[in-house]
Amino acid sequence: MYDVLYFDKMLTPKIITLVYWLLLFVAVFSGLGSMFGGHEGFTAGKFLMGLVYAVGGAIAARIWCELMIVLFKMNEALQELRQK
Repeated sequence: MYDVLYFDKMLTPKIITLVYWLLLFVAVFSGLGSMFGGHEGFTAGKFLMGLVYAVGGAIAARIWCELMIVLFKMNEALQELRQK
């Protein structure tokens, strides 16, 4: 608890995993909503756009979360170098 309260250990990397799963959930269901939602009915264009939204959103969420994790890994590496 001391490490978290005095910022010696980061709490956010654990939260980023949860944020990734939430973003993935939103991307997939937004894509599905785009594919099958609306008043026009089912069309090939809507299906393809929904697929692009789902896959693109999942990839974008993964890249964003990985970049956040890289920042925290850099911080950990710098902490280790400082302690040596």
